[in-house]
This record gives sequence, C-alpha cells and structure tokens, in this order.
Amino acid sequence: MKAKLRLPKLTYSNVIASLALFVALSGVAVAAGLPKNSVGPNQIKRGAVNTVKLKNRAVTSAKLANKAVTAGKLGPNSVTPGNIGNGAITSAKIGNSAVIAASIKNGVVTTNKLANEAVNSAKLGKGSVTLAKLASDVAPLLGTLKSGQTLRGIFYIVGNTSENELLGDSISYQFPISGNPPAVNVLKKGATNANCSGIGSGSAPAATAGNLCVYLTEEENLADTEGLTAQNNQRLGFGLAAKAKANGKVIAAGQWAVTAP
Repeated sequence: MKAKLRLPKLTYSNVIASLALFVALSGVAVAAGLPKNSVGPNQIKRGAVNTVKLKNRAVTSAKLANKAVTAGKLGPNSVTPGNIGNGAITSAKIGNSAVIAASIKNGVVTTNKLANEAVNSAKLGKGSVTLAKLASDVAPLLGTLKSGQTLRGIFYIVGNTSENELLGDSISYQFPISGNPPAVNVLKKGATNANCSGIGSGSAPAATAGNLCVYLTEEENLADTEGLTAQNNQRLGFGLAAKAKANGKVIAAGQWAVTAP
C-alpha cells in the first residue's frame, strides 16, 4: 500500500519566515542587479549625501560652480600668497588705511613714486632738513654762521696818501660767526699757508674752520712791512688797513674767506 504525502500544516510562524526569506533574497537581487550609472539625482534622497559620505579629495575645482566659493566660505588664513595670481591685487582691491608704514619695504618708495608737491612742510619732521640736504646754491638762512660754513667776499682799497699813512676799509659778514672771532691770516700776493689754501677755480677763496684768510691779489705802492693788515677783528666782520710805501696813489685789492669754528 502506498503511503500518503502529508503537507506540513501552515502556521503563522511558517508564513512570516517564508515572507522574510523572500524579501531578503529579493533585496540582494535588486542591489546586485543595479546597472552602472542607474542611480541619478532623482534616486538620491534629499540630504542623503553628507560630509561623512564624501571621499577625501572628492570635491575638485571642476565640481565647483563659478562664484560658488564666497567670502563666507573661506576659513581664517585660507588664502596664502601662493593662491593669489600675479597682478590680482589692484588698487581697487586695497581697503582704506590697508597699507601702513610697517607694510612698506625699506627703499620701496622712491622719488619717482612721489606725486608733485606730495612732500610739504606738514610732512617734514622737526630738524629733518639738515645742511647736507640743502643744495649748494641755497644761501645759509641762519641767524649765525654754523660750524664749518664759509663766507666769502672781495675788498678794494684805493686812494692817495703820504708815505707810511694808512687807508682803510671795513668788511661786515652777512651772518655773524658763532663762537669766538676767527684767527686772522693776511697773505701776500700768491701766498698760502696751512689754514689758507688759496683761491680755487671760480674765485672761491678757502679757509679752514676758525680762520679768516685775506688774499692780496692786486697791489700798488704798499709798504714792504705790514703793507696790508687786518684791524678790529670781530664776530661781525673785520677792518683792513693799507700802508703807503711812498707818497701817492695806493691800491690794495683781493678776496677773503672766513669759516666758522
């Protein structure tokens, strides 16, 4: 006698187990069976791709839209000199008061960078304009002649007198000498000494500091001894006296230089 095939009795647990197995197998099949490039923007849930889901260096410059990186997206110190293109910083990009003295390299601001009349009296510090900064053709606008500065001039004494009589002239300095009156050096025609090196080119008589040098360049009927002498030497000037060698016309002419001590 043949045995009868008995089917297992359906129970609630058997049904639930069978459904779970079917769903599990279907999910694997679906996941494994997704064709390449089948998941597009529409299949991705809003907010599903977060920073954790992004691979390192996944966002490249090609993925950024134009003007996507705004000022609010930049972190502190994120823009370095190597990230700035040549010529990128123009005058319009520099804020008011952005360039201060500490930001300017020594020697960068040259004379050709200064606008006409840019340096005025208000821009000069007290005592900043020294004698070394004045051109040689600028007169010494001083109350007294400062140390090392030189005054120059000429003298001419002429007249008729008797033998051994004196003819005189006086010289006033344009600016008083500072300190004591200078030492007097009266030199005969063509003579020089350690303090009076002579008359240079352009009729520029010389004198060392603290000395008055009187150079005789033209003479007539002057006494052999003390024919020309300096008289009444002061900080404000000096006098000259020409002594006649014989009766008649007397001439004594030349140049002088005085340098403040």
